[in-house]
Amino acid sequence: MSSDIGVRGPRPALAATNARGDGMMTGYRLRDRLALLAGLAGPFLVALALVPFRTDLSQTNTALILVVVVVAIAAIGSRAAGALAALSAAAWFDFFLTRPYRTFDINASDDIETAVLLLVVGLIVSQLAAHARRLEVITVTDAGYLARIHETADLAQSAKSSDSVVDHVRHQLTELLGLRACRFEYGTLMGQPPRLQPDGSVVVGRKRWDVDSRGWPEGETELRTYGNGHYLGRFMLTPGPGPVPPLQARLVAVTLADQTGAALDTAGPLKDG
Repeated sequence: MSSDIGVRGPRPALAATNARGDGMMTGYRLRDRLALLAGLAGPFLVALALVPFRTDLSQTNTALILVVVVVAIAAIGSRAAGALAALSAAAWFDFFLTRPYRTFDINASDDIETAVLLLVVGLIVSQLAAHARRLEVITVTDAGYLARIHETADLAQSAKSSDSVVDHVRHQLTELLGLRACRFEYGTLMGQPPRLQPDGSVVVGRKRWDVDSRGWPEGETELRTYGNGHYLGRFMLTPGPGPVPPLQARLVAVTLADQTGAALDTAGPLKDG
């Protein structure tokens, strides 16, 4: 099933938010680059600082200190920065803080377990911290964004048909993202169009597309919907002529798609009408 809506420009309040968001996105890109650098160098510097105390501290305590570093980096950066910090922490823990020192060999089985746990825990908490950062971005957004989420949630609970939820979200996405058109496709994925990701980024193929500096990719961009982890359909977004919406707007769009997926999963497959 697919349907289209015509050109509808963003509300004036949202256009003002977009102007603020462009400058904010520049800050996020800089922060992410700095976080990647911190993810590479931070664990190294901390592990090096712990060298004089490695005979006094237990391996568990030194590993916990490095986990704190990973969490701090993931909290201010991206998932990639957190994952890089976890890998760096495990490597420098091995190099500086386990015998034989200054090699990447580990002789004691307990040290091997600690290093592996440090890596696993670091990766997990970095993902949690990055997810918390995404929720924080949505939390600080303006009342207009939150109203859209609440309105869609109420409709998803009260609507007699999932079709009405899909139509409502299509209109919401068009206004929110300043789209020229938006349609919904239910069923099997066809082709490999650019994709709006859960973190608000855009990918073309397997490569990240810098939407904030380059604008939307050519053609339609897909925004997938899932219910209980199963793919149910996708919104096909045709960009309008206006500015690229800020990260907050794109994250709200992802949330609206998630709400659509929940409604579809509850109601079952859409029926052509």
